[in-house]
Order: sequence, then C-alpha cells, then structure tokens
Amino acid sequence: MILEFLSQGPALLIRSEKKVLAVADLHLGIESELDKHGLHFRSRTRERRERIESCIRETSPDILILLGDLKHGVPFTSRQEHREIPEFIDQLRSLVPLRLVPGNHDVGIEKFFDPDELLAKEGAVIDGAGYVHGHMYPDVSLAGKLIIAGHHHPMVCLRDEVGCALRSPAYLFAPLNEECLGFPITDGTQKGSRVIFMPAFNELTGYDLLRTVEEPFSPLSRCMRAGEAEVLLPDGTFLGPLKSLEGYGSDQEA
Repeated sequence: MILEFLSQGPALLIRSEKKVLAVADLHLGIESELDKHGLHFRSRTRERRERIESCIRETSPDILILLGDLKHGVPFTSRQEHREIPEFIDQLRSLVPLRLVPGNHDVGIEKFFDPDELLAKEGAVIDGAGYVHGHMYPDVSLAGKLIIAGHHHPMVCLRDEVGCALRSPAYLFAPLNEECLGFPITDGTQKGSRVIFMPAFNELTGYDLLRTVEEPFSPLSRCMRAGEAEVLLPDGTFLGPLKSLEGYGSDQEA
C-alpha cells in the first residue's frame, strides 16, 4: 500500500489494487453558520469542488471516498446546503464513483445520495484499508488495518526563535491500542491497527492536534498511542514525532 499526499486538497491517495482518493470534512454550508455569528464569508463551495476535481484529474482514482461531515449544519440542513450540495455531488459523480461515510454533521445527508453510495457509519474496509469518519467506535472488521479517519481537523502550529509561526493543516499518524477499541489483540506476528487522521478539506476549520491529545474527543483519539505518533504536513513532509512539538508534555505520552 502506497500513500500519496496531495497538498492542493489536502487529499490522500491510497494505492493498492485500486486507487482510492480520500478527502475529509468539507463542511459545505459553513458560511451560513458563520454568518449567524457575525462572520461574513461568501460561499466557497465551488472553489472546494474545483480543488477536488484537480485532485481527481491528477490521480485518476477508481473511487472517491468522502470521510464524513460533507455538510455543516446540524441537526437541520440549511438553505445554502439544499441549494449547493446536489450540484456539488452531481459534478463529482460525473467524474468518478463516490462513497460517503456519514459523519456527525451529516444528519439527513441520505437525500443527496444513492443508497449504494453510503457506507456504514462505523466504517468500511476498501481494498485493504479502513475508512471512517471518526466519531464512532470503528467496526471490528477494521482491526489490523490502516484506518483513514476524518473528524479531528488536525492543525499544527510551529514557532521559531524569533516568534515567527507556521500554522498548517497536518496529518497525525499513530498506532492504536487494540484493547481500548475492543479489537482482537494481535499476537505480535501481525501488524497492529494504525490510524491516520486527515486534515479538514474545508480551509475555514482546524483544531490544534496537541489539544486532541490533551482532550481526546473520539474513540480513535482516546485509543491512539500518542507517545508513538508522528506528524506530516499536507504535502507528506515528515515533520517529526508528535512528542517533539513544543507544548507536548510528558504527562501526555501513552
């Protein structure tokens, strides 16, 4: 299995027997929600679709997997979402077969998809890798797999000696505690379960990955072995072990 990182997404191409393109957390319609709080942005749904289309043209995938939180509004679907999502999905569907793992924001999303385009909320195995949104305990069929997850919106912030900062979406990769997830315990001869948390595709979202370690808010983040976790930038550049980041305390190691 080969992973290819597409920084223009951020998106991830997983190559095995098939080529699977994965994106996470588009949060279409977020502009309507921000508008309620006095933050005014024009809709960027078209630009987000064009970024995905660019990734599709570059990689020619066999399937596109949307890792949940396609829409933003909960529990209702906003006017913006009703207006924009059908065209968004139709355009992508015309380019590549697609699947959605529904996320916690995707209440009512089934009205926009064909039944066979929807995967189980607990995740699914496709061509040897597991795919989940990340807000629920993953199905036991994902045990021993590399699990590609959304939901966490990881972002890293780096400062140098003069105070300049880099704030960037990031990938967080870590082995998992099988017992914590209720998975069968491996005997040491088999490769254990691993997770890679994908950054949000929506450029208006992001969550400090150190806070995810300090205050885990999902089964996967609670059950990852944070002391062995690693951080990568959107283009796949290896940033280093999570514990090497400034602000990572010794009490956070697992």
